[in-house]
Amino acid sequence: MIDLSWLILITGGLISGVIAGLLGIGGGIITIPLLVTLGYTPVQAIATSSLAIVITSISGSLQNWQMGYFDFKRVIYLGIPAFLTTGIGVYFANKIPSYIILFTFGIILLANLYLIELRKQLALKEKENTPPVFNPLVSKIGTGGAAGILAGLFGLGGGIIMVPLQMLLLGEEIKVAIQTSLGVIVITGLAACTGHTLEGNILFSQGIILGCGGLLGVQMSTRTLPKLPDYTVSLVLRIFLGILSVYIFWEAWTNYQQIITIAVLNHS
Repeated sequence: MIDLSWLILITGGLISGVIAGLLGIGGGIITIPLLVTLGYTPVQAIATSSLAIVITSISGSLQNWQMGYFDFKRVIYLGIPAFLTTGIGVYFANKIPSYIILFTFGIILLANLYLIELRKQLALKEKENTPPVFNPLVSKIGTGGAAGILAGLFGLGGGIIMVPLQMLLLGEEIKVAIQTSLGVIVITGLAACTGHTLEGNILFSQGIILGCGGLLGVQMSTRTLPKLPDYTVSLVLRIFLGILSVYIFWEAWTNYQQIITIAVLNHS
């Protein structure tokens, strides 16, 4: 690995760590596109990202626990179904074409924009004493299970869907959802990392470098999050998801064109 790649990886890890602690979404949405841009395959990027996510999420969760923002019971209720379903995502990550993985990733990012707005509308109804009724057990299983599948499939740690679903189905405030999500990501990240290790997909040197950068970044953002207004956190999350979805759709289209070009050359 050349020095420039080393600097790019540690900088990307630092940024992903800041985002992980601030938005509770694992950081994979930065590290995966970064690794793909550096020339690694999507499966390698997903797998290597899962190692960095483990390092980052453990560091951030320990900091949240030290500050009194870590609810062990919430994390376990969501983490158990997430852990049980992570293997499903890992299995399909090795079976589904990479451009379909990236395209689906982009759709999920756009869907989250709607889920966050929907939660705002439901919050207004709750103030009018007409809260929607969601079965708490089903909501926790569904939220954790969806997070686990996405953790294995996309290397995201699952937080990218877990934060909006916690807000929507469990009625959590955004900061609580983010802090809980980061704790659950420890569980999903470990499960995904183990699965990808057994599949031989992880690039350990790159993953450790990313994780070291993430460790520094998440320490800064977990300390900053409690000081920010909820509106600011929500706005940053929505803007970030919108920008990233455009980039991911472009990567999916580029990957698809490459596959078509190779197929044409092989048949000529």
